[in-house]
Amino acid sequence: MTRTYHTILFEVQDRVATVTLNRPDSRNALSSQMCAELVQVMEAIAADPGVHVALITGSGPAFCAGADLKERKTMNHQELTARRVQGFAAYAAIERLPQPVVAVVHGPAFGSGCEIAGACDFVLASTEAVFCYPEVGWGTVGATQRLPRIAGARKAKELLFTGRRFDAAEACEIGLVNHVYAPDALRQEAQAMAAAMARAQPLTMRLTKRSIDQGLATTREGAMAIELLAIEENLRGTDWQGAIAGFGKEPQA
Repeated sequence: MTRTYHTILFEVQDRVATVTLNRPDSRNALSSQMCAELVQVMEAIAADPGVHVALITGSGPAFCAGADLKERKTMNHQELTARRVQGFAAYAAIERLPQPVVAVVHGPAFGSGCEIAGACDFVLASTEAVFCYPEVGWGTVGATQRLPRIAGARKAKELLFTGRRFDAAEACEIGLVNHVYAPDALRQEAQAMAAAMARAQPLTMRLTKRSIDQGLATTREGAMAIELLAIEENLRGTDWQGAIAGFGKEPQA
């Protein structure tokens, strides 16, 4: 299945959805329309039982160069606030996705690009990827919630206060990126990882993700109760006996 939006390319193949930010002439800068379409495509993925995992990447040389500042030049205070709310909605739609979602960052990810990556469950990056949080430098507040939870408060403050660029190796060190690959290997590695996740029982994967996310927002005791409920739901809703019987066997092509 393939769907084409104005600012996004959307394709589903072999239970893997690929969402491509598609404004290469603007280095995939996040516009109002792209925000709205990200919400739409995430809702479509969430509602599709045939999608087991999602990848987010960008067309052209950049992953996402940040917010589209050109469209903001003519905005008044209220319009700019509304635009920021749109951005928050797009990031939240990615985070709320019940299926695993992986950012595949092949080039620059600045500002909103980092927020999109941070909203994913994890990130794969090319050695050519560059990251930056320039918000303070151009007079706005942003990225103050996801980055500290990923990298810790001190590192987040350094990166936000200075707005300096950092490479994929450092992004991996601070936890923003999980794995770094050579440019010509990134896509293949991402597809292989997605294929492996797509073979898992989809309900089990969703429950595992939900348990982690909900558990982090409560006490240890509350988190263990969340996991137990997930275990019970998984036992009721999956062929767990067949999965155990087939454990260790080579997957069928």
